[in-house]
Parts: sequence; structure tokens; C-alpha cells
Amino acid sequence: MRGPVFHAEPTGRHARDMSYGARPGSRPEARHARIRARLAPCPEIDCVRHLVPPARIAAAELRASETRTGADRVLVTEGILSDRDYVRALARHYGIAITTLRHTSRAACPVEDDDLLSGVASGIIPIREGHELVWVVAPWHLSARFLIGALSRHPEMRSRLRVTTMDDLRAFVHREAEVAVACRAAFDLRARQPGLSAGTARSRTPLAWFATGMACAALLIAFQSSLTVAADMALALVFLGWSGLRVIALLLSSIPQFPHLQRGDDTLPVYSIIVAVYNEAESVSALVAALTRLDYPKERLDIKIVVECDDMATRLALDLLDLAPPFEIVIAPSAGPRTKPKALNAALPFVRGRYVAVFDAEDRPEPQQLRIALSAFAAGDPRLACVQARLTIDNTADGWLTRLFTAEYAALFDVFLPGLAAWRMPLPLGGTSNHFHTATLRELGGWDPYNVTEDADLGIRLARAGYHTTLVQSSTWEEAPARLAPWIKQRTRWFKGYLQTWAVHMREPRRLWRELGPGGFLVFQLVIGGAVLAALVHGVFAGVLAGQLASGLLWSDKAGAFDQIFAGLYLTTLTTGYLLSALIGLIGLSRRRLLGSAGYLILLPLYWMLLSAAAWRAVFQLIWSPYRWEKTPHGLARTSRRGMGESGLPNPS
Repeated sequence: MRGPVFHAEPTGRHARDMSYGARPGSRPEARHARIRARLAPCPEIDCVRHLVPPARIAAAELRASETRTGADRVLVTEGILSDRDYVRALARHYGIAITTLRHTSRAACPVEDDDLLSGVASGIIPIREGHELVWVVAPWHLSARFLIGALSRHPEMRSRLRVTTMDDLRAFVHREAEVAVACRAAFDLRARQPGLSAGTARSRTPLAWFATGMACAALLIAFQSSLTVAADMALALVFLGWSGLRVIALLLSSIPQFPHLQRGDDTLPVYSIIVAVYNEAESVSALVAALTRLDYPKERLDIKIVVECDDMATRLALDLLDLAPPFEIVIAPSAGPRTKPKALNAALPFVRGRYVAVFDAEDRPEPQQLRIALSAFAAGDPRLACVQARLTIDNTADGWLTRLFTAEYAALFDVFLPGLAAWRMPLPLGGTSNHFHTATLRELGGWDPYNVTEDADLGIRLARAGYHTTLVQSSTWEEAPARLAPWIKQRTRWFKGYLQTWAVHMREPRRLWRELGPGGFLVFQLVIGGAVLAALVHGVFAGVLAGQLASGLLWSDKAGAFDQIFAGLYLTTLTTGYLLSALIGLIGLSRRRLLGSAGYLILLPLYWMLLSAAAWRAVFQLIWSPYRWEKTPHGLARTSRRGMGESGLPNPS
């Protein structure tokens, strides 16, 4: 934590009002006095007025009034005071005992684990000292002002109060409630709602039926008969149904325009951000810079960066950044699977914001994204639980693979998902740039730590609970793998997670039908199960057709009726799928003003074969290592559309 910097040069929006060394009665001093006279009193910084130059005091009071927060938080957030220096000054000025909680045991805190975890978010916990119960307060938001007000009315409370820093309070909770944090992060959903967790054996039953069906279909294709025609027709219908759903979504994919609310900083709610990082020592500096650029009052931000307990390189990189509030480091517990959703769950109990957003280490969200999401929530109905920003690829020019990835993301986030959202259908969330009502997210139990596509699963759970999701006109730039091996591993994880999600929610098909409705049930089958099945089927159909063409069987006298039927079915299915995907990709690229990459859509057959290989790899990996998380490396991009000044905003036409 950075120490006091009392006489640094002023920076930021109030720099012109921060004149140091002004003589009493001078014009800057008089202006500061007039400003203070118009502002609400800020007694929380009376204890440090002798330590901080008057210009900075005046600017902090003004900023506190603008953001409806404590002036002490302004000084700490700007790095003028460290949290520890402020707490020491507060304790000394008001005669309150200070504690670091380093020698306090768990037994001294007479509350349940859930209340103890919530105490970190609120900044207050009870501690028993001998036979007396005292309250330990860590200043945050307006708590120091309220504390001083309470002391002025009830000075006898002073003996029952202790103050500490938020760092010390978090360290105490993580040390003494480590098991509770681990259980909530790794096992809470499985214990409370086992039917909705991929971490129970029950999820294997639907997968067994899925595998049996695929095995039977493969046998029928190998031994061609009239039953083979029926099996191939069924698979082709699934493939074409999945493609047809994308066309329907295209027709409904008008980009929603939410009125941008002109809200003063003092009316904005506290907004939390969670970023789970692992082996990202090279990326965290750019990540922090991107989050710092968000157009939102720092005093009303609450940013949690979650690091794995043994990821010392990333932890060291974060330590070297010397982060001050609103940034906080949360250490993910070692218990349970090592997955991103478990890391997100580890931070969820400590979130303070009314809303919470999730980003990835490589993300570069547009600065206005939080305000745009708030406008969407304000314009939406009470069942709007999630706002999804649009993802777009930054390193498009790195190669043919990244160009096809760009087209795929444009089709998904600028065409397909907006259509599903307009239709109020269940949709799989993107793995990042999701904005939630914090209360709703906690109500649903957070993320499933055993599902390797926790975003898709959470989107379906939201729909089953009666909530819906919308997309907004804000983009987040992402880095796509430019090399084949990382791309295959990433797609394997995505397909494996889709299979997990399908299996979990198909445990009770009748209940799923009731909760999603007939349309939602069908969309779920096509979007979640159908996406994997289409990739698996594509490889089979393309392989059989290529074999027949290569052997010349179709043109020989030996070709029978079945051969002609199969060839026609395979060719029609594949051609229709390619054309529909190319059309949607073309429209998505047009909306992104990226038609320069449209020529690469001719490589869709090759791209789909790679998808098929990843899907089959996912099936086998699901059997042998269902919870294995193959991490995608970042920081390897050679080009950047952002660096070239391109806008991330889609074309609304």
C-alpha cells in the first residue's frame, strides 16, 4: 500500500483548484473557503486536516459531495493518504483504540461464518474482548462519518469501538474463515442445489444417453440400411435446426437502444467488478490500466482481482503495481476444482456493489460500459437480471484463424444473441462482460465451480428462475488465439462445458420444459446440445462424403440407392450450414464495419472441421478429466484494432 504523498503535484479533474503554499487571505485560499462553505460538512477528515494541504482538503470535500461518499475515501483512493495512515489519525483524534486483528482468534467473533463473510463487505464485525463485546469498524464509503456522528451523540460508545483497516479485516476473515470461504466457493451450489451442479454423479446419466445415441448413430452410418437413413435424417434435422435458429435470430436481431441516463456521480450506485486471473503476470498491468479508464467514480467502484493461492508470479506482478482502492486482491482457496467459476465465487461474498460485472484478464471494456449497463437496468423490467456487453476480437489481423474468430464473434454477439434476447429466450452468456444484479446472482448461488463454461450454465439457470438477459451497445475487446493448439484447447473446453450444461439441465426434462416453456426448451436443445451435436455430426458427414467422392463410388455403376440418398443428404446439409453461417458472419462483420475480413469466410469448411475435431476431443476429455480447465494464454497478440483507432461500436443499421 502506498504511503502518504502530502506534497505531490496535483493531478486529475481538480488539479486547477489545488494550489499549494497559498497564503491566508490569498485568492486561491479564499476560493477554497467559499467552496467549503457551500459543501456538506466532512468531519471524517478533521483528523487529517493538519497533514494534508488545504487545496487537497477542499478538492476532497468537493469530490465527496459530488460522489456522495466520505472525503476520507477520496483521499485514500487518490493515493494522498494510505488507509493505514488514515485509520491511525482517526483513532488518535477521537481516542478510539486501534486493532490489527492479527492476534484475534475465530472464537472471539461470535457470529456465524456467513455473517462474518458479510462483515467484510459492510466493514464491521463484533469481537469479544474478555467479557465485553466490542465493534471493529473498517472505514469505507460513509462509515467514518457515521461513526463520528454516533460518537458525538453517544460518547460512551468510544470504549466499545475499535478501528482497523480494510486490509486487516480481510486478512482476519481469510485467515479465520478460510474453510468457510472455500466451502462457499467450491461446494455451496452442489450442497444447496445438487440438481443444478455439474459436480454430482447424477449429471452422468444424460451424458450416458447422449453417448449411447452417438454410438448407435455411428454404427448405423457404418452399416448402411434403411435405419441409417432415419438416423442420418434425424442428425441432419438437428444440424439444420441449429442453423435455422440462427436465421430466426437474425430476423429478430435489432440492436436495442437504451436511453442514456444523465446521472450525477452522487446518484450512481456502488459497482463491483470481479476479475479472475491465473498465470497472467504479463497481463495484469494492462488490465489495471483498462479498468482505471472506466468512466465511473473511483470512489464508487469495488474491484476484486482474484488470484490462485500458488500463482506467485501474478501475485508479485500485482504487488509491484502498488494498488490502492478501489482495487483489492482476493486469494482463491485451493479446495475444489481449479476453475474460473470457483475463483469468482471466492470473491462474491465480499462484493459491496448493488451491481457486479465480470471481466477477464485480457479484456479491454469501453469506458462507458458500466453507465450503459446501468441505463439498461433502469429501462428494463424487474426480471432483467443480466446485461451482456458485446465481445469483439482485437487482434483480428494476426492471421486467418483470428479473422474467422472475429467473424464468429460478430455473428454471435451482433446477430445471434441479440435475436435470442429480443425473443426472451434462454441464452448462453459470454464468459466476460456480464453485468448482474448482485442480489439475484447470490440468490442463484453464484457460478457452478464444476462447469468449465460457467457462463452458459448461469444463463440457463437465470432463464429457469424466470429472469432474462439483454445485450447493450457497448463492446469489450478480447484477444483471440492466433495459433491452432491454444485454439483447439479453448474450443475443447467450451464444447465440454456445453455438454456439462446440457447434461445438468436435462436431468429432469419435464421440469426443464415447465420452467423454460416449449419455446425455451427447444432453444435450449438447439443452442446448447445442438451446437455440440452439429460440430460432431459435421465431421462425420464431411468425412463420409469426402470418402465417397474420393473413391469415385458415386459415379460408378456400383452406386446404389442408399449411396445416392446419403450423398445428397450430406451435401445438402453441409452446403446449407455453410451458406447460413457465411450469411450471418457477413452480416455480423458488416455491423462491425469489418467487411475486409469477409473473404476469409470461404475457409468456413476448414474452420468447421477444426470445430468438429475440438468437439470430439471434448467428448473424450469429458470422460477422463471432466473438470480440467485448459487455460488460454494471453499477451501474444501481434496486432490491435484498438491501437489503430477502430471503434468497438457495432453499426446499428
